[in-house]
Parts: sequence; C-alpha cells; structure tokens
Amino acid sequence: MSPRNAATPATAHPAKQPPAGPRAEAKRQAIVKAARALFLREGFDASVDAIAAEAGVSKVTVYNHFGSKEALFVGVVKDSLDAPLDDTLAAAIEGLGDSDDLREAMVAAARAWVAEVRANPDVLALRNVVARELHRFPELAAAWHRRGTEHHHPAMARALRHLADEGRLEVGDLDVAILQLYSLLVYPHLVFSAYGAEVDDDLTDRLITGGVDMFLRHYGARADRNRDPA
Repeated sequence: MSPRNAATPATAHPAKQPPAGPRAEAKRQAIVKAARALFLREGFDASVDAIAAEAGVSKVTVYNHFGSKEALFVGVVKDSLDAPLDDTLAAAIEGLGDSDDLREAMVAAARAWVAEVRANPDVLALRNVVARELHRFPELAAAWHRRGTEHHHPAMARALRHLADEGRLEVGDLDVAILQLYSLLVYPHLVFSAYGAEVDDDLTDRLITGGVDMFLRHYGARADRNRDPA
C-alpha cells in the first residue's frame, strides 16, 4: 500500500456538500490562501492544523469544505489555475480583435500576460510544488486533460478564434496554436523558475517580440506573412 493510500483513512472525511453562502465562501478563500502559503513553504507535509490556524478557522471547518488534505491541495492548485485575469491583461487580450495593427496589439497583450506571470512568483513556485508532488496526485493531470487546452486560458482562446473567424489569422488547430503561443511567451519563465532562476527584462522582451513575430509568420493571414515586422 502506498504512503498516500495508507494516510487517506486517517485524514479523509465522509464526502458531503460543502458549506455555501457568503460567510462560507469567505472562510473557503481564507483556507485556500493559508494552504497556498504553507504548501509553498513546506510542500504537502504542511499540516491541516497549521493551515486551520493560519486561516483563523477550526480544523473541522477545513474538512467541512474540502474533506481531506489531498482534496485541499488539489483545490489550491485549481484555484491558482483558475485565478481571474487582471484588468490590464484581460483588456489587452479582448482588444486583439479590434486592433488595426495586429502585431502591435499582440505584443502589448503578450507583455501584459508575461508581466502577470512574472509578478506572481507564488504561482510559479506552486507549479514547482506540483511537479514534486504529482506522483501523489494523478488527478491533477486528469483534471488538466479533461478541461482541454483552451479552457486554461479562455480569453486567449476566444481572441484567437475571433481573429480566425475574421480572416486575420489562419488557425487550423486552436489547441496547438494556444500551446505554441504559451511555449513562445510563458514557458521559458516556468522552466527557469523550476531551477530557481529568472529570465531578465531584456531577454523577456526579446522573447516576446520574437515570439509574436514567429507566431504571426505561421498563423497570420497569407497576405500579411511576408511583411517585415514593424
């Protein structure tokens, strides 16, 4: 029997409907915030007692909301993945379809996107915790797979689909296009952070402008592909 399976009977509580309402939601958010901080600091070894104390709730309240520490860990990760875009990034992405200069608009959106990633070191660090603990939580990979690529960044998916519908991009496979855009713009920061390093400002901007140019050379409307970048 694996260590995780052996621990489950001692920590898991019977599944039931979690508390609802404004007060319950406020407590849930406090639990998630406290758990994120402790999981980042101590990994999955952080105790539920410590999380409850940090959140200012009882241990029973933690279990009422999540049922087990495993479920809480998964909830913290999903909460970070589902975190809403800030206003600057959301506006930049949503405005792509209305732009006269698509390259300029994509560079601006990419800068806002990457700035958000770089400004949230906790999210990067949490991804590294997940990488260490993933063997214990195959459900994280399953949840990621079930949701599908475009659901991880719905605003960008909508923008690319709109641009394709308008004939400004030629996107045959939206899942591939989104992953390629992530790879060009965001993944370098995730890889560097996994080794405790970071991409400096100058290289970040070169990756952004070069990445957008590569993306548009591949997916831009045929009439625009041979144009020199501004």
